[in-house]
Amino acid sequence: MAVPLIQQIRVGAYITKQKLLGRARYPLVLMLEPLFRCNLACNGCGKIDYPDSILNRRLSPEECFQAVDECGAPVVSIPGGEPLLHKEIVQIVEGIIARKKFVYLCTNALLLRKKLDQFTPSPYLTLSIHLDGLKEEHDHAVSQEGVFERAVEAIKEAVKRGFRVTINCTLFNSNAVPARVAEFIDFAMSLGVEGVTMAPGYAYERAPVQDHFLSRRQTKELFRSIFRLGKERVKGGAKPWKFNQSSLYLDFLAGNQTYHCTPWGNPTRNVFGWQRPCYLVGEGYVRTFAELMDTTAWDSYGVGNYEKCANCMVHSGFEPTSVIDTANRPLHALKVMLKGPDTEAPMAAEISLENQRPAEYVFEKVVKKLSEQTTQAAE
Repeated sequence: MAVPLIQQIRVGAYITKQKLLGRARYPLVLMLEPLFRCNLACNGCGKIDYPDSILNRRLSPEECFQAVDECGAPVVSIPGGEPLLHKEIVQIVEGIIARKKFVYLCTNALLLRKKLDQFTPSPYLTLSIHLDGLKEEHDHAVSQEGVFERAVEAIKEAVKRGFRVTINCTLFNSNAVPARVAEFIDFAMSLGVEGVTMAPGYAYERAPVQDHFLSRRQTKELFRSIFRLGKERVKGGAKPWKFNQSSLYLDFLAGNQTYHCTPWGNPTRNVFGWQRPCYLVGEGYVRTFAELMDTTAWDSYGVGNYEKCANCMVHSGFEPTSVIDTANRPLHALKVMLKGPDTEAPMAAEISLENQRPAEYVFEKVVKKLSEQTTQAAE
């Protein structure tokens, strides 16, 4: 696991504090989306399908700082859209770091070399670069040629300048060939990054292409194959791969853990407010973090509870579960970290979907309402 020790200690202390305070639900990572606008239109993305009146909106630095203070999570991930399109992103990042929060600035890296001089390397700042495989797979995933080379150039420059850098890879059935994924991880390690974050894609309600998302069974079989190849490499004398994820989340991806998601673990604040219930499922917004925590019908969501969640194994929902489990079972987590996820044992029992409620397709209604509110506010 490539998460720095100082970050592990701070997050561990935070979890211990929440337990001592008797809190059953608490955030670990704030997903802070300061804008939806992006300079790519990836075929698996469901975050940019909004009218221009919404895509042109931005969270101000003050709104971002208020969200960080209100939430209190020790880690802040800044996805988008493309955060580097935000004219005040440097001020936002510096303000969050000043609060001693660990920031993961997520970017497709098209603007990174141009913007790099504006940032300062810090143990509190990680540049999380989006790469969905090697050149062929990544350029296909982002629907644009040449993006892979530009991202790799930016990664090399950032590493050279002393920035913490990780690679964020999303797997679909279009790029889920184990041997190619293993080759990609080898390549990522050669770039000198701290680690790779990997997860299956989520079938957003309005993603342009719906037929390349993985089922839970496909995800587990895929990751078992990938981890099996990783172990074979180590037996051959290669260094182990480094992942910027908890060992038990990787174990979950390999089908060895039966986890329910922890949607409140990674709450989302964007230009509309606090998204209910999670980063991936948007079914309404509230004004405050307290309202999100206190009024969301959490038991109505998650695998086994809601059809939209049936195939989800994404880190934004399940990483918090695995991190909390790590705190509860540190020796088991250490064993998995040292030996790697089991790739041969029978898989853990799956959660039954028999009683899940049917999906409610509310995106159009929510966007229409929010667009009307945006127009009225502008007038």
